[in-house]
Amino acid sequence: MSDFPTTARVVIIGGGAVGASCAYHISKAGWDVVLLEKNELTAGSTWHAAGNCPSFSTSWAVMNMQRYSLDLYRRLADEVDYPMNYHVTGSIRLGHSKERMQEFERARGMGIYQGMDLEMMQVSDIKERYPFIETYDLSGGLYDPDDGDIDPAQLTQALAKGARQMGAKILRFTPATGVSKENDEWIVHTEKGDIRCEKVVNAAGYYAQRVGEWFKPFGGRTVPMAVMSHQYFLTEPIEELERWSKENGKLPLLRDVDSSYYLRQEKYGLNLGPYERNGKAHWITPDDPMPDDFSFQLYPDDLERLEWYIEDAMARVPILGASGVGRVINGPIPYAPDGLPLIGPMPGVKNAYEACVFTFGITQAGGAGKVLAEWVTEGQTEWDMWAVDPRRFTDYTDPQYCIDKAMEVYGHEYAMHFPWHRWPAAPDRRLSPVHDKIIAQGGQMGAYNGWERANWFAQSGDDTSEEATETWARSGPWEPRIREECEAVRDNVGVLDLPGFSRFNLDGEGASDWLRSRITGALPKIGRMNLIYFADERGRVLTEMSCLRHGENHMTLITAASAQWHDWEVLWRNLPSGLTLTDRSADFSTLIVVGPQSRALFEQIGTDADLSQTWLSHQTAVVAGRPCLLARVSFAGELGWEVHAENEHIPALYESVIGAGAKPFGMWALNSLRLEKGYRTWKGDLSTDYSVLQSGLERFVKWDKPDFVGKAAMEVERQQGISKRFTTLVIDAPEEFDAPYMATIWKNGEIVGEVTSGGWGYRVGKSIALGMVKPELATEGTALEIDIFGTRFAATVQADAPLWDRDNERLRA
Repeated sequence: MSDFPTTARVVIIGGGAVGASCAYHISKAGWDVVLLEKNELTAGSTWHAAGNCPSFSTSWAVMNMQRYSLDLYRRLADEVDYPMNYHVTGSIRLGHSKERMQEFERARGMGIYQGMDLEMMQVSDIKERYPFIETYDLSGGLYDPDDGDIDPAQLTQALAKGARQMGAKILRFTPATGVSKENDEWIVHTEKGDIRCEKVVNAAGYYAQRVGEWFKPFGGRTVPMAVMSHQYFLTEPIEELERWSKENGKLPLLRDVDSSYYLRQEKYGLNLGPYERNGKAHWITPDDPMPDDFSFQLYPDDLERLEWYIEDAMARVPILGASGVGRVINGPIPYAPDGLPLIGPMPGVKNAYEACVFTFGITQAGGAGKVLAEWVTEGQTEWDMWAVDPRRFTDYTDPQYCIDKAMEVYGHEYAMHFPWHRWPAAPDRRLSPVHDKIIAQGGQMGAYNGWERANWFAQSGDDTSEEATETWARSGPWEPRIREECEAVRDNVGVLDLPGFSRFNLDGEGASDWLRSRITGALPKIGRMNLIYFADERGRVLTEMSCLRHGENHMTLITAASAQWHDWEVLWRNLPSGLTLTDRSADFSTLIVVGPQSRALFEQIGTDADLSQTWLSHQTAVVAGRPCLLARVSFAGELGWEVHAENEHIPALYESVIGAGAKPFGMWALNSLRLEKGYRTWKGDLSTDYSVLQSGLERFVKWDKPDFVGKAAMEVERQQGISKRFTTLVIDAPEEFDAPYMATIWKNGEIVGEVTSGGWGYRVGKSIALGMVKPELATEGTALEIDIFGTRFAATVQADAPLWDRDNERLRA
């Protein structure tokens, strides 16, 4: 083929709505793009998608992405001169309980902040907008005027046309067959020839895992996903609906989220799409292999799975039963273990990206293309997109894990994500060396990058049922136990078993000089430790690490469990030759021993350590007869040490510490303790949504050292003035609730900021929120309000100092 392109800057594999959007947005950035599709555009999940377009989400990042999509879709047809059936009908979400209405209030607050017009509904409002509905058991609803539906094929073709107009080449019936690498160039192989390119994007939909295997020789991993069967059916025309529609227009899209289905008007019939608890995964067994090509194909009908949902929907909207089933759609939809897509750098592989595993690919396609294009062309995104970053999953996501979690997420597609609730599927992927002991002590576990950690410790008679955790309230069987755990740390000594810290050793001639060039501040002296911050080119917070310096060019970098693959790549992607970076995360574990009696405890169990060494020191030592590293640091804000040891030594160390009287405490107590100190958490308080200066971290910036990443942007920001400032607030909150993430902060009827984390401080006896506000409001004593599930409560800005142990006297004792 004389017109076959043999070179491009970017090759995209996959021609669904998401792949076409990636091509559109990368082309818009001025880059040369080739998109490869094995069949016709839309041949995968796109062609059979229902095409619903909600903006609703309780994820700040996903809401941003979907909001952008809907704005794009309103103007796309005119922009590229391609007609589309896009119906903005509005939608109603039904609430059956107080907890559901609280979720709606939280989403509404987030939506208002993003410029959306979400509206809480009384039961009477629902009947006015949807006259065919039965409302006898409802608590209310949420109305989204921007919701609706779009024709997925037309959307994809419009995006493709726009990409072509900007120079992209879209090759249909051109399946990619593999990739190879020559020097720093990718070679994408097809049946028609090879294409050399700088960067590759896996946008292969439910074939993404198969495409991902091509990248394993270059550092890749198995894409974490499973494929679910999703059914919806269309009724024949309904006379009563036809008469009403001719006078009033199209009904709003209806979602009964507590019963788990959507109901949408389709011409003069209805489209019912349940997410059933007894869902079915496909292509997971030898007798059901994934076909080489499933283009424009469907699974056999299986309506028996949907019987309960059909009956429930007919009781809710009786006209649904007034006409027969016209058509059943049963097609494959890919699911990641948490139900969110993979958008961003491919873990372990340079110059490769993923935009795949979309469960709601139509409403997210526009925003996904924008985000992916920013990753490809700029190396960073406008919004912090950790919620969908492929690096959020690491090597614990084996195939059975992915299947079990996909089944769970699919069956709870509209479920509320309560702060105390743990989804039970696929536990115990990574265990502490003392896991059985923690369980025997009553540990109620949570998963942190697959690592099992105790959230709290139950006592005999405590309600540990899953149902007890399905609440937004602070109160629950865990609350008195968290209080006891915090008081033990305050008054005596506690121990937290903390497996899974991400732990990297950095060595080699020049390692210190190189690391200085990457961070905003200074390195610690040998034998000391400190926090180091990495900024992106805009001066925004990329990550935070603890640096333990053992020698001139020998350091251990410790960071959050969830940051393992992200922070590895922050280092690895820019690592000069001659330096060695080693991931030791799985080889070591950690005990946090903290409280005013912790020094006495170490003396009791025996150690050769110098316990008089000051805060932020570290030393190798023998404790209770076992070798370890003692780091004089405490995220809990009391006198204490982190005990880092190889896994084989942890059981003996733990037994000794417990035997000397330390009380086990969990992650929820630690969260309360760190809030009282104003300590930030990664991807909560610290993210690329905020700059280093906005985050109140200027003391970690060394302005007089040579250029470091982000310095120029930070100097401009310092000169022009920051637009937000991190602050601590105390809330006159109700007894039950604390401020959730992204709760809005108000002043005189105007939103002036947002909460980045919140909770109860048991040492200070107050509800605490950390957040961002306009800089002129970040002064001690400023009176503000925080919206907590629809009610605004008075909040007061605190001094720029810890609420507990303001001068850090206890920490340094």
